[in-house]
Amino acid sequence: MKARNIQQEILLFTGTEFTASQYSENDNSEASKNLTEREKLQEACWNGLLPEKLPELFNATKSEARLFLWQMREANHFLALEMGEYPEIPEVNYSLDPYFFLPQQIEN
Repeated sequence: MKARNIQQEILLFTGTEFTASQYSENDNSEASKNLTEREKLQEACWNGLLPEKLPELFNATKSEARLFLWQMREANHFLALEMGEYPEIPEVNYSLDPYFFLPQQIEN
């Protein structure tokens, strides 16, 4: 029997109060001070911001599985984060990302 991979997809919309909030930066160098809000959000996500800012998403998993951020895709108004125990291509029909499921809806 094939083991199930727990996957979680998160869309973070940019230009919101959440994304404009101050992030706990691990790097206080001069280069990090010149980053845009979007770039700071991306860096914060890679540095582990999500469990700290959105604990309800990570406490909801029933198993003891550890979720890792495998991919971050940038769109015009959001960041699409793909998390899981190991990398796996998300199923198009079940994705939250409108760039994945909208073309499928048009074909139907």
